Amino acid sequence: MYLVGDIGGTKTNISILEPLAGNKFNVVYEKSFSSKDYDSLRTIVKNVVEQDIKTKYSLTHACFGVAGPVKDGLCDATNLPWLVDVKKIAEVLNIKSANVSLLNDLEAAAHGIEILSEQDVYVLNEGTPQQHGNMCLISAGTGLGESIIFWDGKRYIPSASEGGHSDFAPRNKIEINLLNYLINKYGRISYERILSGPGLLNVYNFFKDTEYKNTPDWLLDRLKKEDPSAVISEVAMSKKDECCGKALDLFISVYGAEAGNLALKALTTGGVFVGGGIAPKIINKIKEGGFMQAFTHKGRLSVMISHIPVKIILNDKVPLLGCGNFLNMHIKDQKELVIN
Repeated sequence: MYLVGDIGGTKTNISILEPLAGNKFNVVYEKSFSSKDYDSLRTIVKNVVEQDIKTKYSLTHACFGVAGPVKDGLCDATNLPWLVDVKKIAEVLNIKSANVSLLNDLEAAAHGIEILSEQDVYVLNEGTPQQHGNMCLISAGTGLGESIIFWDGKRYIPSASEGGHSDFAPRNKIEINLLNYLINKYGRISYERILSGPGLLNVYNFFKDTEYKNTPDWLLDRLKKEDPSAVISEVAMSKKDECCGKALDLFISVYGAEAGNLALKALTTGGVFVGGGIAPKIINKIKEGGFMQAFTHKGRLSVMISHIPVKIILNDKVPLLGCGNFLNMHIKDQKELVIN
């Protein structure tokens, strides 16, 4: 049995997977935790082991996807005050530390792409995929994650990345004004300052402070009491407020542009996947065309990039399944090393 986890700034999802034939898994346990309510991943895992599963399952391996750079089994989480250490997790699970893996969250999710079914994705652009062409994954949620997925001649290998923290590049006067607005607030501006839940609020505040001075009382009240990014998205899609609508339109356009940038950098002729928690919630707005218009607006390479497939991931368990798929490959590689 595998214990797997998807660790994000907002929530931490934990599952226990039973490996089946053909890279399939039976989910025998799953639970979501509010990340801010715990001081570490170790505490969450300990609660799962001691309070929930106890001796129900025999755990042999574990894998966790964490938002942040991973080095030597350690990760200082980007959007959480956690230092994740595989050795401490192994102690709680009472297994060898070599059997506990720590991945960047997008690297973990990317490992799940090859086991997606047709029902797990929405095809935004059919394109003409190249067999064994590179792929990539871009995911906006609490933060912005990116991963390049290379074909090494035998299988796809996801690469960890912190591309979401690269410098934001404005494409027009509105985005130049947005950049200047955010510079005055934060200093250096990365794509994550725009393409994330908090980022959507930044874009909304930009329009509110520069174009729309009078915010309706009902909207102010909702923004104070609820998740602001969720409110902005909902109100924009229902067309109840023009400022929210402009914010979401610009958010989607920048999202498409950066997805196209990633596709160019990795020459992802195999396809681009859009993951994270935001895209499925605003998919009807994405379908209107702003995303793909920005994605393909790449000058002399516009025609080429228009042939790249683009798919939105609908299955929110992909990071967990990706951890399971990674463990399958890791165990297989270890066995081959012993045999050879």
